Amino acid sequence: MQTRVKSKKLKVKSLKLGVLKRAFLTFTFLLLPFFVEAQCAMCRAALESEESGTQAEAINDGIVYLMVIPYVLVGAAFYAIYKLKYSKKKEEN
Repeated sequence: MQTRVKSKKLKVKSLKLGVLKRAFLTFTFLLLPFFVEAQCAMCRAALESEESGTQAEAINDGIVYLMVIPYVLVGAAFYAIYKLKYSKKKEEN
C-alpha cells in the first residue's frame, strides 16, 4: 500500500516538475525576441544608415562565421570520440 502512495507522490512530483519546465521554456521563448531586439538596435541602425550594403554583407559573413565554428568543433569532437570507440572495438575482435 505504501509503495502505491509513494509511486503516486513521485508521479505527481514529476508531473509538477514537467509543468514547471514547460512553463519556464514557454515564458523564455516568448520573451526572447524582445531581448534580442533590444540587443540588436545598434547593428540595425548601422546597417540601415549605409546605402552600399558592404557593411551588411560583412555583418552577415561574421554571423555565419560565428555560427559555423561551434558546429565544426562539436562535429570534430564527436568524430574523435567515434574513432576512439571504433578502434577499441576493432582491437577486441
